[in-house]
Amino acid sequence: MGFGFNLFFVFILLPLTFLLLLIWLIKRKRVFGKTIGLLWLGIFGLVLFSVTIRWLTGKTELEKKDYYGQYIVDRDFFPGKQSDWQYDNFRFEIKENDSIYFYVTDKDRIVKRYRGTIKTTTTYNSERLILNMNQPIHHIMSSNPTTYRSAWSFYLVFYSPKFNNVYFKKGKWKPIDN
Repeated sequence: MGFGFNLFFVFILLPLTFLLLLIWLIKRKRVFGKTIGLLWLGIFGLVLFSVTIRWLTGKTELEKKDYYGQYIVDRDFFPGKQSDWQYDNFRFEIKENDSIYFYVTDKDRIVKRYRGTIKTTTTYNSERLILNMNQPIHHIMSSNPTTYRSAWSFYLVFYSPKFNNVYFKKGKWKPIDN
């Protein structure tokens, strides 16, 4: 919990609880005991609610192993012919030996393969991906991606001089059902 909660706990909640407990012991009325119980039940409820909200809205903290896998173009951002074409023509894979393979495809057929290696930087809470592609480099892989995280997943955005931003998410390529 934060500093404000600590101040509330030390200067308000504990003295109030002690005062109500003292009154309850002197007067022997059940209403003071019930008040203490409701007070602490409310505090525990708020703490539980706060922890749950933080867990639901917190961003995923990525490690290098989280980047391993196959990536496809995310067609949800800009649905249409362009993203369908990109989906059918570009995908990549990051393997556990820290190698990256970018594929230029014609639907399920690989036309050209670009190779490289990856590493991550740990200067942030969540590790960020750094590419080292072998020459020649495909224009999509010419710069490091930007990683966008949510509470449950992440996606990578590559800047391409020809297409602007290209969005990739983890997943296996499947033919588009038209």
